[in-house]
Amino acid sequence: MTTIADSLFATAPIGQPVELPRAGSWLENDYVYDATAREIKQRAQQGCVEIVQERQVAAGASGDEPLITHLAFRRLC
Repeated sequence: MTTIADSLFATAPIGQPVELPRAGSWLENDYVYDATAREIKQRAQQGCVEIVQERQVAAGASGDEPLITHLAFRRLC
């Protein structure tokens, strides 16, 4: 099964910054956006992506990880 992150990665031009879309996209929901951004960040750990920009906000309940609200990345491979 292909994830949103898989689709975004596959269509991202190599070497050019790409922002994860927000309003009017599948990523409009904060939790879906966060999950997709974290999946892209995993690719950065593998060396396939460079994170260009990232913003996070507190998730609300104490002890929860902050939510990623903005992510821009550059595909390297």
